[in-house]
Parts: sequence; structure tokens; C-alpha cells
Amino acid sequence: MTETLEPAAAREATAQGAPASGAVLCEDGLRRPAWAAVDGMMREYYDTEWGMPVRDEQGLFERISLEGFQAGLSWATILRKRPAFRTAFADFSPDAVAAFTDDDGERLMADAGIVRNRAKILATIANARATVALREEGGLVDFVWSFKPAETPAPRTFADVPTVSDESKALSKALKKKGFNFVGPTTMYALMEAIGIVDTHLVDSHRRGTSGVWPSA
Repeated sequence: MTETLEPAAAREATAQGAPASGAVLCEDGLRRPAWAAVDGMMREYYDTEWGMPVRDEQGLFERISLEGFQAGLSWATILRKRPAFRTAFADFSPDAVAAFTDDDGERLMADAGIVRNRAKILATIANARATVALREEGGLVDFVWSFKPAETPAPRTFADVPTVSDESKALSKALKKKGFNFVGPTTMYALMEAIGIVDTHLVDSHRRGTSGVWPSA
């Protein structure tokens, strides 16, 4: 992984030096992308979370927050730190984080369990306040899911996986207008992959079409 939150197959494969090929046949008889084929933590995440719909405000705020912290780091790093992030940020309750003070900011900067980046910490607090404000317009979930495209990609190889789309660009722009930070178009495409708005599972992966949002073909 490089710049995005979730392990989009093409970016993860490139970072690991994997070939631009289809899913890997694992020892359990299931096919997975290279990034989820070896490491147990990443495999569990891929098998149970990645690409499944997230339609609750708190869960979506957590995903957006972790995306911001992941920028420039690997997703594996963020996934390992997720329990500490949840403790530090009140389980990503938007109301709780929106009420954080300067003292909370300093507390977070001293927390070795998370990514101690002041700009990202402040952005998370600002994003919580923007999330709360969006309730007057229908809420974060409906807002983000309104950018669901008419079609989803059907990648056969890592090289076929997009890194950005017109919808992710539009979502990024719209969120920024609402006061969100660290929500660039590439990161927003990764979010869309992670929460099922698009399905970029490789067509020969055992997870293709399992979200219930898109058909397998």
C-alpha cells in the first residue's frame, strides 16, 4: 500500500512487487489477491470486512478517519493500530470526537499506540464536527452512498483495478465543501472499495459479489 486507506489490489500488489495477475489460489482452496494471500491479519480483514457495506454513521466515520491516518503509510500498519485508534478516539463516536478539546489533541499526540501526526489528528476532530453537521442534510451515510456509480469495475488482474473514478473525485470535492479534510479522490476511491460502493474484488476471487450490493459477474 502507498497513499490510500484500503488495500486496493493494484496498489498493494505493486508495493509488494507482485505480478499483475489474477487472484492467488491459497492453501484452503480459496482465491484471494496477493495482499490477502499470506499475512493472517490481512487475510482475515479481506475475508470478513473489505468490500462489505458500511451503512452506519459511526462505522463510516471510523473508515474515513482511518483513511486519513493511512495516507503515506501501509494499511497493515493502520490495521494493527486499529484497537488503539478506537480507544484513543472514543470508538469513533462522532459526537464524542467532535467535543475533543486542545487537551485531547495533546493527549493524542502523546499516544504511541496511534499515528501521531498533528494535522491528521486535527483533521479527524474537524471531520467529526462536519459529520455531526451533516445530520441536518440527511447524514454522512446517505451523503457518501449517493456517489455510488451506475456500474462497478470487473478487474481480472491487479492492473485492471482503478485508483480513482469520476465519482470518487466528486465525493472528495463534496466532502471538502462540507468541511472534511484528508479526503482526496484516490483515498475516497479506496473508501468506496472498502465499504462496498464499488466492487473491485478480482473476478476470480472467492469474495467477488459477496457484498450484496453488486452481482458477481
